[in-house]
Amino acid sequence: MNPHLDLLQPYPFQRLRGLLAGVTPPAELAHINLSIGEPKHPTPDVVKNALIANLDGLAAYPATLGSDALRQACSSWLQRRYGIAVDPAREILPVCGSREALFSFVQAVIDPRGNDKPVLISPNPFYQIYEGAALLAGAEPYYVNCLAANHYQPDWAAVPEAIWQRTQVVVVCSPGNPTGAVMSLDDWNTLFTLSDRYGFIIASDECYSEIYFDTPPLGGLQAAQLLGRSYERLVMFTSLSKRSNAPGLRSGFVAGDARILEKFLLYRTYHGSAMSQTIQQASIAAWQDEEHVAANRAAYTAKFDAVTAPLAQVLNVSRPDAGFYLWAEVPGGDDAAFARALFAEEHITVLPGSYLARDAHGVNPGAGRIRLALVAPLAECEAAVPRLIRFVKSRT
Repeated sequence: MNPHLDLLQPYPFQRLRGLLAGVTPPAELAHINLSIGEPKHPTPDVVKNALIANLDGLAAYPATLGSDALRQACSSWLQRRYGIAVDPAREILPVCGSREALFSFVQAVIDPRGNDKPVLISPNPFYQIYEGAALLAGAEPYYVNCLAANHYQPDWAAVPEAIWQRTQVVVVCSPGNPTGAVMSLDDWNTLFTLSDRYGFIIASDECYSEIYFDTPPLGGLQAAQLLGRSYERLVMFTSLSKRSNAPGLRSGFVAGDARILEKFLLYRTYHGSAMSQTIQQASIAAWQDEEHVAANRAAYTAKFDAVTAPLAQVLNVSRPDAGFYLWAEVPGGDDAAFARALFAEEHITVLPGSYLARDAHGVNPGAGRIRLALVAPLAECEAAVPRLIRFVKSRT
């Protein structure tokens, strides 16, 4: 077996199951699950109807490159959303969801040659796929803390020169998971300057880009064009899972540096990750429709409006820049104990923040926090509020 498999850590939800094992919550209280970031809004009819109308596509092997029509739909969406020009023939590649793409991308781009072990820089807290992808590619993950004092942006100035010299990939997530923080144009400019200096690839995870409140979040390719740059050493990752409430569709795309995507396509041809024609047609329908996306945003906004202010009376929490998470500080500072007791007393499941981060540079930036995913229906989110308030007050 690949010895790198032994380096993988348990996934956060595996740890959560262990934390809650043996706990019997009050049966008279309906369970409210705020732990997992799985969209619960209905998948739009435009997507379901396109699936049904194109079931014949299951009878053919799909091309890894995807159809011209799908890549054009993705390119047109980028033009409408960000005002940028992206060549559908060379700068876009359909993928089976951003999770699959982020993992395989790292396998394709890490160069293990040389005497120094390659480094992948990850934000901390982070989506655990970044870490697993690095470890299985033979790279060393290096965690850059995202703290409230720095507006939850990575502190690039704290990265030692020796680490930068070995860095081959930097992963960023904007809007961030779990903080919801959005990178500014100045943040992007700083990262681009570092990439120019050290030659690393930027992998920009933008799967939460369409869940926002007022101002659409800035994208990586958009930032590059605003700064008069090409897409060299820059690849963005996006998905229909959150945007279109279709996590089971496993559909997204990557876009950016044509030279990198040419090699990534070669990798994927052998890897076997091709999207069926049926899924491609449903994806085209999704990327071409914005009505359901606006309705989705409105539904999330209603939930944040309903729960944030009341919870802020007992917890240190505020509405994020974007995304569908609340990143709340808990009294007492023990996030795991808080989550276990909350489940035991109020039958509410949340994710301890420390499970989403690693101890790095003397701190775990997720410690003392919980992530609340506002993915359940509005009524459930509203029902959670008095129970959360009651629980917190019982401990203060």
